[in-house]
Amino acid sequence: MPSLGLTRREALTLALAGSAATMKAAPASTVAVARATAYDRTIYDLLKEMTDQAGGLSGIVSNKTVALKLNLTGNPGRYPVKEHLPYRTEPGTVLAMCQLMARAGAKRIRLLESFFPGGQEMELWARYGLDIRAIENCGTKVEWENTNTLGWGKQYVTSKVPFGGYVFGEYMLNHSYTDCDAYVSMSKLKNHWIAGVTMTMKNNFGLTPCSLYGGDAGEDGNENPTQERPAIGHSGTKKPPKGVPQELKPESPREAGYRVPRIVVDLCAIRPVDLSIVDGIDTIRGGEGEWNQGVEKISPRLMVVGRNQVCVDTVCTALMGYDPRATRGQGPFVRGDNTLLLAEAAGLGSADLSTIEVAGLSIEKARMDFGPGPTGKKVLG
Repeated sequence: MPSLGLTRREALTLALAGSAATMKAAPASTVAVARATAYDRTIYDLLKEMTDQAGGLSGIVSNKTVALKLNLTGNPGRYPVKEHLPYRTEPGTVLAMCQLMARAGAKRIRLLESFFPGGQEMELWARYGLDIRAIENCGTKVEWENTNTLGWGKQYVTSKVPFGGYVFGEYMLNHSYTDCDAYVSMSKLKNHWIAGVTMTMKNNFGLTPCSLYGGDAGEDGNENPTQERPAIGHSGTKKPPKGVPQELKPESPREAGYRVPRIVVDLCAIRPVDLSIVDGIDTIRGGEGEWNQGVEKISPRLMVVGRNQVCVDTVCTALMGYDPRATRGQGPFVRGDNTLLLAEAAGLGSADLSTIEVAGLSIEKARMDFGPGPTGKKVLG
């Protein structure tokens, strides 16, 4: 039976939590939308204008260690980078953003992503087309960390979910997600097979290291993981290793459409995004990657920037032609509960378009038809 996105028990739990976040209207902030036609030198100027519209960059990054989470989704060993399906973070936008943050006073930029294999060799980053030399010459100190394992850290950091948590009350993460002063997310504008859409918030699902949350983590963890998160994250058929926080409600549904959106919200509460950049210049529809049969390239020619992760993804969902407040069973949430509504209920931000100021291009002028959602069917021309 389709869920409305928040069970009665969850609503009661949040109401009784008594936190200010859950007792007042969800926060809203400005989201900038702009037309962008190509990945060239104009991206720098465009991102500068949009970050200014969203409240300015220096206040976020000046004299700070900034973690920059990319969206290089999919194991490149199985799914090599292919230009005809642009579902990963585009290299030119990464360079432009690093240059902007350096010039806005960032003390250190640490690029983060969780990928296979779990090593720290620079060639693992270069295979995505990133211009390593140019990024490292952006004007400030640059570090790189594959957070799929312990990485450069000495130990994992246990972080509590501020509102109590939907699936886990605590998560163990690579140190870089807490060892930073500001957190920036770069994602793509696209559908997701389970979550319906994947932009800023779904990008946080990758915070969980596969060394602890992967299918071959075992009882003691595995610093050379080869399997992704479905067994522990999506279906809950396996438990995390010994010493890793366990589920709050083992009796809850063992079903990806229930679990994935809630784990996303848990992780977004632990590590809120301070600045979201969503690339919709060239992307795909029908799913999140080439493993979803029938996905195809689409070119909305859009960029979206904002401070509040929920507000940004709400605007993005509307730009894709969907109702951000739709419930499960309605496009694009054909297989899972609405992450936006779950995040709003947890006090992370507003999923109500009427409360969000849109700067630049209006939603009406920018809206693009992404079709019925993650169906994997080529139903449009």
